[in-house]
Amino acid sequence: MRSLSTGTGTGTRASAAMMAIAAALLAACSALPLAPLAPPRFLYDQHFGPADGIQEQADIFALSPAMRAYADQHLNPAALRAQGPQDPRQALLAALYQNSRLRLRYDDSVTRTAAQAFEQRAGNCLSLVLMTAAFARHLGLPVTYQVLDVVETHERRGGLYLSSGHVNVVLQRRALPPLRRGTAEDADLVVDFLPGRDVAGARARPLDEATLTAMFHNNRAAELLAAGLTSQSYWRARAAVLQAPAFMPALNTLAVVYQRAGLADAAEQAYRQVLHSEPHNVAALGNLVGSLQRQSRLAEAEPLARLLARLQPRPPFQAFDSGRLAMQAGDHQRAKRLFEQELEHQPHQAEVHHWAAMANWHLGNQRLVAYHLGLARDYSSTQSDQHRYSAKLQSLRTLAQ
Repeated sequence: MRSLSTGTGTGTRASAAMMAIAAALLAACSALPLAPLAPPRFLYDQHFGPADGIQEQADIFALSPAMRAYADQHLNPAALRAQGPQDPRQALLAALYQNSRLRLRYDDSVTRTAAQAFEQRAGNCLSLVLMTAAFARHLGLPVTYQVLDVVETHERRGGLYLSSGHVNVVLQRRALPPLRRGTAEDADLVVDFLPGRDVAGARARPLDEATLTAMFHNNRAAELLAAGLTSQSYWRARAAVLQAPAFMPALNTLAVVYQRAGLADAAEQAYRQVLHSEPHNVAALGNLVGSLQRQSRLAEAEPLARLLARLQPRPPFQAFDSGRLAMQAGDHQRAKRLFEQELEHQPHQAEVHHWAAMANWHLGNQRLVAYHLGLARDYSSTQSDQHRYSAKLQSLRTLAQ
């Protein structure tokens, strides 16, 4: 799940040119019920091109002909019985994830529908949740969804800061005869797709399907905006806001779209609505501060900037950017320390591990070079990055022989 935020424009924080989309896909709804917004108040369709390819909720979960063929061959009752008398939920997971038929890969480059994830044999956690839920429905297995309170991950793409949270899917326990109560089949089965990270102990909260669908549209809006497709991004963010008006990350994303489109008043209106509902929403707060500073409304920005500094004393990538400047100046020891500082707060950030490997290479620390390159490979969220870091690690090993 993705969320966008904009920089504040101060010297100690992100550049004013950067915008933040707080990770909506994994962001959770407010803990308190919010009164539904009046979405048309925040919509300005006349400023954007025609809508194109906005999936409705059913389409996101729809099985493609190829999925139906796969289900008929591998998930039909006869095929499941052939695997032994087991919980059909376990059989579903075995058919999807525990054998070599599909060879699914984790890939966070784009958020996909259930059918797209199946076709590409890849997806991020939301995409794989959608695909699992689609097959479970086909088998008549009830599902629910959860958002987990894990440390958000951050990335920069197309002049935007994107933050990501995490969701998973629960295959609910079956209706069992009284004598079967207390068996493994009587427990809910949580299916999680967070690679290389431990979510044990993370607090999970229920997530309704309308908000999950809004998360999908919000993710796509963030990805399209990062690619420079502002009009297409607008329609996705608009769909997210209409789908779940109380889901504030979608309204924040819509505000970032307005800001990118030069609609400063509309952006400010939306940011302030987010903060009215969630006063400590760091993404919207940073975005509003940056917007006010760019308009030279410094007196208005100052108290908000102080609040932001208290809520987020060490912004993501601050130490990393300083480390890159130290690398340019040839101070590799200082760069190493700064990259390590960043990794204290973003231990799963592949890009930072890559730069830490380069700093250690200049310092002659070959063991740490291999260590950081290995983690950069393991924590990469796209196949292209995994291949790139794997190639560098292999080259290092070849040189060491």
